[in-house]
Amino acid sequence: MVANCQVLVTLTLARREVPVPMAMRLFLPEAWTSKPARCRRAQVPEAQQKPRTKPELAIEEVDRVLALGVRFGCVVADAGYGISAAFRRALSERGLRWAVGTVCVQNVYAPDVTLSWPKAATGRPRKHPLPSEDPISVAAMLKKTTWRRLTWRTGTKGALSARFAAMRVRVADGPAMRTGKHQPGEEVWLVGERRSSGETKYYLSNLAPDTPLRTLASWIKARWVCEQGHQQMKEELGLDHFEGRSWHGLHHHAILVMIALAFLQHLRLAATPERGKKGRRGQRATPAADAARRAPSHSRAHRSDGTDPMSLLSVLARPVQA
Repeated sequence: MVANCQVLVTLTLARREVPVPMAMRLFLPEAWTSKPARCRRAQVPEAQQKPRTKPELAIEEVDRVLALGVRFGCVVADAGYGISAAFRRALSERGLRWAVGTVCVQNVYAPDVTLSWPKAATGRPRKHPLPSEDPISVAAMLKKTTWRRLTWRTGTKGALSARFAAMRVRVADGPAMRTGKHQPGEEVWLVGERRSSGETKYYLSNLAPDTPLRTLASWIKARWVCEQGHQQMKEELGLDHFEGRSWHGLHHHAILVMIALAFLQHLRLAATPERGKKGRRGQRATPAADAARRAPSHSRAHRSDGTDPMSLLSVLARPVQA
């Protein structure tokens, strides 16, 4: 199916169940960036006509909000960004922690993989070393470990739970070899989630090696808050009502919707009294929720301890007009 829509790269800051949109930026496909006259008619600034992927736009926006002094505990993103080795590497280079989705065919190595330089009797010397084992898919790798059922929050229909598994791996995103495969890269967490529907999801994260499975699951599932905020902007605040063909018009519309959601969050918080360590219905808060109230937020000089599942920056790409 071909849809007529604008796709925005969005950054949302969230803590506990409060999402606040930080940035929305239009993604221009090659069909636009390859036609300068078309961009001029839509009033696209010349500096924005350069071809950029969605992960590249996301990193530019992350840099912008960091320069403004925004601090957070972790960057979360769906598999549309998580499959990009350049995106993950850029976050790590900035000293940021991340937990991102990936696909079942993503190749990984065991963490103890080694590299060697075998010498051939004839021919050119090797440009890259060879790993001691072949990489396998994340789906195959997680068959080697155990799964545990965890509950991460209580929803309107009761406790939300799934089976999770995690293990340390090295992602096969290093230099390419002659075989077409890639050398091992950064050591990270590989996390699997088996939902009650039978669907299995996969994630990668550079959280510390001693991070408990429950904390990994909390970070991964925290992205729901940001997705919920984006859905509210579309369905209740008119984000998907824009029907113009102007760069400035779209971004002006998006900014007004972002301000409206932020104002509504302000009213919501002002109208909700603190209830100590009780939840909305009087139930005892979960350990993760208690930690969310205590944990410090991210800074480049000092990182939080990874126990705050709602102090995060979410990166999403969603169509705003169908």
